[in-house]
Amino acid sequence: MLIQRATGISRATCLLAVIASCLACTAHAATAPAANQAAAVAAIADEFYGARAQFDPLNYATANGDSRYDDQLGMAIEPKVRANYFSEIHRLRKQLGAISPASLSEAERLNRDILAFELNSSLDLEPFPEHLLPLSQMDNVPSTLANYASGTGSQPLTTPQQYHAYLSRLQQLPAWIDQAILNMREGIRGGIVQPQAITTAMIPQFEEMLSATTEESIFYTPIRNLPRQFSEEDRRQLTEEYRDVIVKRLTPAQQRLNRFLRDVYLPASRASTGLGALPNGAAWYLARIKNSTSLPLTPEAVHQLGIREVARIQRQVADLGPKLGYEGPSKKLPQWVLEQKKFKPFTSANQVLEAYERIYVQVSKQLPAYFNILPKAKLTLQLEPELTRATASDHYTPLAADGSHPGVFWPVVNDPKDYSTVGMVTLFLHEGVPGHHLHAALLKEMNLPDYRKFNTENLDTAAYTEGWALYCETLGKEFGLYDQPDAYFGHLNNELLRAVRLVVDTGMHAQGWSRERAIAYSMDTLGYSEAEARNQIERYMATPAQALAYKVGALKILELRERARRSLGTRFTYSHFHDVVVGDGTLPLPILESRVNAWIAKEKHGS
Repeated sequence: MLIQRATGISRATCLLAVIASCLACTAHAATAPAANQAAAVAAIADEFYGARAQFDPLNYATANGDSRYDDQLGMAIEPKVRANYFSEIHRLRKQLGAISPASLSEAERLNRDILAFELNSSLDLEPFPEHLLPLSQMDNVPSTLANYASGTGSQPLTTPQQYHAYLSRLQQLPAWIDQAILNMREGIRGGIVQPQAITTAMIPQFEEMLSATTEESIFYTPIRNLPRQFSEEDRRQLTEEYRDVIVKRLTPAQQRLNRFLRDVYLPASRASTGLGALPNGAAWYLARIKNSTSLPLTPEAVHQLGIREVARIQRQVADLGPKLGYEGPSKKLPQWVLEQKKFKPFTSANQVLEAYERIYVQVSKQLPAYFNILPKAKLTLQLEPELTRATASDHYTPLAADGSHPGVFWPVVNDPKDYSTVGMVTLFLHEGVPGHHLHAALLKEMNLPDYRKFNTENLDTAAYTEGWALYCETLGKEFGLYDQPDAYFGHLNNELLRAVRLVVDTGMHAQGWSRERAIAYSMDTLGYSEAEARNQIERYMATPAQALAYKVGALKILELRERARRSLGTRFTYSHFHDVVVGDGTLPLPILESRVNAWIAKEKHGS
């Protein structure tokens, strides 16, 4: 770690110092005269972002395109750091509450309201021991760093400084691993452990990360890919330092973790499936739902919503069968489509990439008719690197604010001969344009405080970010991209998956569904193989309520659009509606709804 090498100060001590500094600044802001209330809000916002980015720099900075924290790993799972972070958030919330919105402009009030919501969301999960479950097959720090080793994702590796930043994180990883083991031991004592299926799923990931030789280590990948333009001295020094940390610190820590997971944690893992089976699990899951959806929804309400959505989408899918040339039972239509050779025309990965580029051209032609606000930054399309291709899903990485890497849509092509065209349009609309890229790129171009500018990948705003991307999939109909029944089937099939998530997630975590029941439901409803259904269900087991954000967010945006259409009649336009939805950046759903309602009222009165 760069700071440790220079001063010997621990990351926890550094974070405590930052918090102390923040408290002094916040106290000053709270006593500012009324005329300076907006500046006081801005100061609290900056302190909030700094504290959050220091607390969890991987998720709150690097993943969102903020490269300033790329040398920091954070120790969010350390109890003392966690307690001090939440103490700081409580103090910031109290200071913000003392600032009256009456003296603020509309834009300043919006900033205050979003900040208040963000502070509250940060505290939603404080009562629950999230740190005692530091690892899963879906989310863990070692795997995140392994994925960054290629230098093609959110943490670029093109300069010596960037190499040193990544090295700093590797130097901090052994301490993180040892803290994770301590936390999991405490979890075992308190009965707060992962289900056996989750532990079984993650053990192979960590074993695969542990290589027989240093040169084969995934964390040595940056050295295998050293840019030619690096000086001989940089190449020598970096090679020596990477080798040293892998041999002396990282590999032994990986071995400790693997032994613990196999010999201690797996036997102690629970036979139950859902979060509700843990101590205070019902309240924990309720808090997860609120944190994920930004709405105070009950598990039963979400479950029933999912059942209704599944039935609605299934009716539409059934109507498509004959148009696709299929006459069998509607439940077997997805599997039939998957097997059709006519939807798999590719012989090379580059052909898949070229097909996506053609979709990008088609979508770009439609955007001006539906959007007044478009980002200047273009989307880049790149094939998922071979290093991570086997385990990755098609995804988007936001562009960096400092320009060190663009916004990228990454199609994952393992076997081009098996890559289907059916879901390509809807996937591009979600991950690319106008989905994640339009939103993320606009954020970087807007004059927003950091806590809003770098807010594209955070779990507590997923209802907007993922809801927006899923809503954008529906625009394929307006764009004329679903005129072909196979493309529209691809959209409906993806939408059905998001509806099924509402049913199985709440079923497992609140209604006592077993893993096996959820797998069977997914196989029956989606036509998935047992392996496909198992992977999906174990994702929802590992990340309770996260998958609810997509459908809940998209349905809210569609509801608001329909409300605007009914209220405004011929005065309604997509472009002006989208101005409201994306024009202020990432918004919690209640604030988004209030903004749309205010816009409708303003438009109705012609002002």
